Amino acid sequence: MISKDEKQVEQKNIVPQDHEEEDVEDDDVVEDTPGAGEETKKKKKKKKSKKKKVQQSDPPRVGLSKIFTNGVYPEGEIQPYKNDNAWRTTSEEKRYDERMAMEDPEITYQSIRRAAEVHRQVRQSARKYIRPGMTMTEIANLIEDGSRALVEENGLESGIGFPTGLSLNHCAAHYTPNAGDTNILQSGDVLKIDIGVHVKGRIVDSAFTLNFEPTYDKLIEAVRAATDTGVRESGIDVRLGEIGGAIQETMESYEVEVDGKVYPGIHLSSNISDSFDKFLVKSIGNLSGHSIGLYQIHGGKSVQLVKNDDPTKMEEGEYFAIETFGSTGRGRVVESGECSHYAKIIDAPRAPLRLTSAKSLLKSISHNFGTLPFCRRYLDRVGESKYLLALNHLVQQGIVQDYPPLCDAKGSMTAQFEHTILLRPTVKEVISRGDDY
Repeated sequence: MISKDEKQVEQKNIVPQDHEEEDVEDDDVVEDTPGAGEETKKKKKKKKSKKKKVQQSDPPRVGLSKIFTNGVYPEGEIQPYKNDNAWRTTSEEKRYDERMAMEDPEITYQSIRRAAEVHRQVRQSARKYIRPGMTMTEIANLIEDGSRALVEENGLESGIGFPTGLSLNHCAAHYTPNAGDTNILQSGDVLKIDIGVHVKGRIVDSAFTLNFEPTYDKLIEAVRAATDTGVRESGIDVRLGEIGGAIQETMESYEVEVDGKVYPGIHLSSNISDSFDKFLVKSIGNLSGHSIGLYQIHGGKSVQLVKNDDPTKMEEGEYFAIETFGSTGRGRVVESGECSHYAKIIDAPRAPLRLTSAKSLLKSISHNFGTLPFCRRYLDRVGESKYLLALNHLVQQGIVQDYPPLCDAKGSMTAQFEHTILLRPTVKEVISRGDDY
């Protein structure tokens, strides 16, 4: 038989089945105190609510500093140096040099890595949302709105590294829409998307090619493989001419068939039916990759896409944009079409400016872009208007450089892939590498 006191104790230990029993730590229990019915009372500390980790939006518009709150951004792909430079990977001296670089706010790799993470997230969104039927302006705005938001644009401290390239088909480079552009993306187009992001003047320059029909898949595959070859062959003390030869060999080892025409590479089998028209898929010989300086997209060294005798060497600490272009046309580009890209020339000579409007425009360019490339849409965005006469005057005086679209023969198709690499003291880091390319 259960006593009255035992019943009271038993009832206190019953937990309703529709509620979970909360765990109580030993530190949360206080001694029994006398009270009505002599019941034991328990106090529980309020649980601290954990801060939710900030997630990226879709499309991406959340600044990366809100996600990477410790200021450490993802490292790019690491490729060890080869041959005579293999020793660098385990060198204590070179490791020390890297630690010192990371502690120097002017040199730290975190700036370029932050820009690269912006690039990866923005281009992932671009691949998801860009579809035939969109205007070139809509595509540019989609990409640039994302870049500005993620990099948390702040004057010349961080922002867009250069105008978004959206070159179509036979046009290989330096096209972005001006105000009033009516071009619409078609399902059969081959679209080169070249995106630039910078943090404290460290520019990530990386590009890829989109198509929406399989016709030019092999052309795109050839160019991507050629870029990967250029990245792989790059390194400290490597001669630039040797890299160009490796790029060309890879590029021209592919063949493309389009509507009964075969565009063969240099290793094309000779037993292809003579009924096909045969054309060489070529590296574009007068385009090149380049070194990248601080606030300077073209740093002075060029990595050509064909074999050449340039003895210039890559050096420790340098940044390079390894980019390749392939074409089913002549393999050479010429300036063609309305200009959109411009940049203030570094160390431009002092020249007399006759137009007051040119002086005012130059001041605006220096304040908003410095020596970073810009386009006419960006001038519109900062409030400039009726500036074409002044802009052309700055070009004529050698203060601003214009960069018109670069195109192969009409009817041909071109493709582009590009990565930014950093020649660290111990290893080569492919800064812009992602899961997509």
